[in-house]
Amino acid sequence: METKSIDTKCLIIGSGPAGYTAAIYAARANLSPILYSGSQPGGQLTQTTEVENFPGYPNGVTGQQLMEDLKNQALRFGTDIRSGIITGIDTSASPFKVTINGSETLSAATIIIATGASAKYLGLPDETKYAGLGVSACATCDGFFYRKRTVAVVGGGDTACEEAIYLSTLAKKVYLIVRKPFLRASKIMQERVQQIENIEILFNCNTLGLFGEEFVEGAHIVEGKGTENERNFDIAIDGFFLAIGHKPNTDAFAGKIELDEAGYIKTYNGTTQTNIPGIYAAGDVADPRYRQAIAAAGTGCRAAIDAEKFINENAI
Repeated sequence: METKSIDTKCLIIGSGPAGYTAAIYAARANLSPILYSGSQPGGQLTQTTEVENFPGYPNGVTGQQLMEDLKNQALRFGTDIRSGIITGIDTSASPFKVTINGSETLSAATIIIATGASAKYLGLPDETKYAGLGVSACATCDGFFYRKRTVAVVGGGDTACEEAIYLSTLAKKVYLIVRKPFLRASKIMQERVQQIENIEILFNCNTLGLFGEEFVEGAHIVEGKGTENERNFDIAIDGFFLAIGHKPNTDAFAGKIELDEAGYIKTYNGTTQTNIPGIYAAGDVADPRYRQAIAAAGTGCRAAIDAEKFINENAI
């Protein structure tokens, strides 16, 4: 591959902690990366009010400010940050060709995919209304703010049980809202949840909406929806946590890069390498387990190092 035949040595798709960290490392390695920020510049953290578990901020930082700091650091080293969404990708031959916004095209020697994963929501208007004001999709991120308060977790699988257990160590009371008459979680997780005194499971229940003056103060619940025993009631809560799963943002890569059954990008041999040499995945788009900003940033670093190694080995 001749350098003059490409638009960039390193294209980074996504602007969360993984994307910006990859850009910092790639720019400092003189790869002159181009980064497309996608539909949500700054990623999911821009929807988080306070971040207290990212190293280097002893007094905490807003999600918006954290991402602005990472962006400015990437810019400082020469990253070309552009707005736009990758709508198509040709991985059949290198240099790789991508389509931006359905029309513009660009060629790249290497690609780092850092498009993240989006939390699944119930689709209630109140989830948007109270975003960052009591509604969260990450107990590990935000649970600390609900010490000795009352919260609710929505979901019946292992993730929901794990979130409820974690929150039970911080909160005064945890409601686990389960739409089915049973938990889908593994037996051991079911047993753990049922043994914790400050967790109350609300089976056969759906959330109709949330209420509160400025912050979440409660939820409207329906039990036995559509049955003759249907019953409506309210619960008083300070926090409302969604734990019904995440969807990796990989629609543009389906059929082009190997994905697992849940749609996450597969990586190999303990690296960020995908099944296509020269294409790497970093952050939540390849991580269904941890989903933390610092973990994503770490894989962004690794992806940039992997891309630099590929470029050097192929004399690009």
